[in-house]
Amino acid sequence: MRVDVILSEEKKRTPRATTEPVHPTQLNSHKHHSAGNTLGPIAAPQHLETQRYYPQHRRRTLYVRSEDCCLRGKQEECLLWIQRKRKERGQTEEDRRERRREENRSMESKRERWNNKREYILASAGNVVGLGNVWRFPYLCYKNGGGVFLVPYCFFAIFAGIPLFMLETVIGQYCQQGAVTCWSHLCPMSVGTGYSILVIQMFSRAYIIILAWALLYLVYSFRSVLPWASCSNAWNTDKCVELTSMTGTSPHNLSLPDGNTSTSSVSEFWERGVLSMSQGLQEMGQVQWPVLVSLFVCWVVCYFCVWKGVRSTGKVVYVTAVFPYVMLAVLLVRGLTLPGAWDGIVFYLYPEPSRLADLEVWLDACSQVMFSYGVASGTLITLSSYNKKGNNCYRDSLWLCALNSCTSFVAGFAVFSTLGFMAKQQGVTVDKVVSSGAGLAFIAFPQAVALMPLPQLWAVCFFIMLLMLGLDTIFAGLETVTASIIDLFPLKLKGAWRREKFLVVLCLFFFIVQISMTTSGGLFQFQLIDYYGASGPVILLYQ
Repeated sequence: MRVDVILSEEKKRTPRATTEPVHPTQLNSHKHHSAGNTLGPIAAPQHLETQRYYPQHRRRTLYVRSEDCCLRGKQEECLLWIQRKRKERGQTEEDRRERRREENRSMESKRERWNNKREYILASAGNVVGLGNVWRFPYLCYKNGGGVFLVPYCFFAIFAGIPLFMLETVIGQYCQQGAVTCWSHLCPMSVGTGYSILVIQMFSRAYIIILAWALLYLVYSFRSVLPWASCSNAWNTDKCVELTSMTGTSPHNLSLPDGNTSTSSVSEFWERGVLSMSQGLQEMGQVQWPVLVSLFVCWVVCYFCVWKGVRSTGKVVYVTAVFPYVMLAVLLVRGLTLPGAWDGIVFYLYPEPSRLADLEVWLDACSQVMFSYGVASGTLITLSSYNKKGNNCYRDSLWLCALNSCTSFVAGFAVFSTLGFMAKQQGVTVDKVVSSGAGLAFIAFPQAVALMPLPQLWAVCFFIMLLMLGLDTIFAGLETVTASIIDLFPLKLKGAWRREKFLVVLCLFFFIVQISMTTSGGLFQFQLIDYYGASGPVILLYQ
């Protein structure tokens, strides 16, 4: 480094011929040393403070064009002053490191923080353990060879799911930024990755319609007679058959004594009572007001879960993340004690080794791992960005991944034991009643609950569990969108009540856009978004 100290006043009275470059190592030599000067805290000379200071690179020659500095024994004084200026301006390596550490501490102090580690663990567990663990994994396990499906599932979990889970957690914790701005810290050319995550999360807000349907079912569960268990309702048709009359038939297509095909009361409640379903996407129909009100209530709940950031989310997860496990344990114990439960469990885990040669089995396993682990959705980055940088995120990631996979496996016992009971009650095989997705949550399981003693109690437990499982995932995604946009515009959106006002506008925007899904053709629109907008194939393409 070369430092030029140009003293304009001295230059005017000093001949240019007397100027001689002096190396810094020679300043303390006997040739230039003055016995009258003492080392220590020396104030900078007044005539030096007013001069310009030019740090440059690759040369270590110190040019001092001043008789006062070079010829009158003030070399030590000049050197101390220059070193002090270097220190003030951060020119030394230690100063640069200290400045970076101070910047990191300042950045961490401005970022919100979880009150304790439990809040982060519960929020992440609630995010990754969702509806897919209950209504998708058990069906895929049965469909793709029973227990054999665990082989490709564990393969992709170990070699793809867990590494990606750790990667996103580390990115968020290191950068202390949301799902968009974190990429500008790592590699500015990859910032488009963050915007693609934001688009996926925008589409994923459509899943809140499932919570609206579940909330509507929960309200109906408090009636003295479950509306899907009888045919005496306004939406029922002449071809409706009550659950008590269903023997030797599947829950969807029933054969009446006169040879006509009819539908069960539970199917008519879902298709006509809740959805008023049209013939297809081309017939949107009218808005179903009960569904619309349920959707609005769900958005209000989601708003208050995240309106204060991690301060409110950290308190909510104590209920929304823990309560589903309590309900799952209750339903598991109840299902295993029902007659026919063993038949359902055998159907769930009976191995078919020949299915390992089917490529579709491996694709389903990979899609389920990516979807259930929550990778490529930005939520892992956002939630971990509220951690301290010294947090052991590797250990947290391993525990969360293990919890997610074990929950999926155990949920299969609760689901298939109940389906085995329903099959035994109707005198059919389990494959006649098994289903996935919305069919399992709103047709098969409500029908099984209606056949149990105290059906209202078990219906309330099941739909509360669905609401809690979905609510965690929904407001974690909403926090991802909110934090990402706030990090993009911190000066405008960070401040007193700015986050709350912005979140109101964002929730209203999503609610207005999703009104079309409360119409008669809303189910078809949801299925379109589910498959092409934010499903497993899209996540695999993103990876």
